[in-house]
Amino acid sequence: MTGIHWLASYPKSGNTWLRVLLTNYLRAAETPASINDLDAPWTAATREAFDECVGLESADLTREQIDHYRPAVFERLATEPGEPVFLKIHDAFTYNANHAAIVSKAAAGVIYVFRNPLDVAVSYAHHRNDSVDETISAMACDDAVLAGTDRAGGQLPQTLLSWSAHVRSWLDQSNLRVHPVRYEDLVHDTAGTFAAIVRFACLEFDTCRLEKAVQFSRFEQLRAQELASGFAERQPTAVSFFRSGRCGSWRDDLTRAQVDRVVADHRDVMLRVGYLSRTGDLLC
Repeated sequence: MTGIHWLASYPKSGNTWLRVLLTNYLRAAETPASINDLDAPWTAATREAFDECVGLESADLTREQIDHYRPAVFERLATEPGEPVFLKIHDAFTYNANHAAIVSKAAAGVIYVFRNPLDVAVSYAHHRNDSVDETISAMACDDAVLAGTDRAGGQLPQTLLSWSAHVRSWLDQSNLRVHPVRYEDLVHDTAGTFAAIVRFACLEFDTCRLEKAVQFSRFEQLRAQELASGFAERQPTAVSFFRSGRCGSWRDDLTRAQVDRVVADHRDVMLRVGYLSRTGDLLC
């Protein structure tokens, strides 16, 4: 299927791990792919690709001007011949001032990965090198933006919204093919959950390739690579990118008050996607 398959997620929800799985599956090599050489090497917010396509320096443009051009950039990329295009995006599904959707007509489908916001709060705080309390506040901010940087290889500003609004913005799209993926399902049944992703993306299905991709993409493998060679996408202030990968680490890392804040901020969506029961019990 032509067009871009978007790998969409709120930060620290499993997007990079999915890119590693896809790279190992598509290459079908005898050794694991390097985490610094993935088949989806740039994100939707990469300045270099934007500048090359538009012919302007994004550092000289306002955020509104950048948002004006981004749909056209993606449409051009979607028409380029070659292998299937998978593109990582952290933006919420939003529209620019001309009412054009950020992904515009370039979407062949969306693989939307979401994770328990309690675990996101812990992982994102480490990634941001910020306190958990500040991170919880950021996750509840309805106009949150993942700020970009003008440096070479830097990223454009990305509209995040709150965690709840981000999830709704993608899952509520009726005009797009959207395949929801719970991070917890990817952890507990990696092969089965990834097999469904391969089929959704209309890739040739091969059981042996899939099993090898899962083996080559184990968290321990990624952690070892980062320790040995570093990871280009790690924030300079973060100790590591691949920290633990566990589900439910919030139970050890969050206070009762912090848990209550996250649940109060995101109760409706947590209930919708299975992290909270109707009686208020936490399920993951």
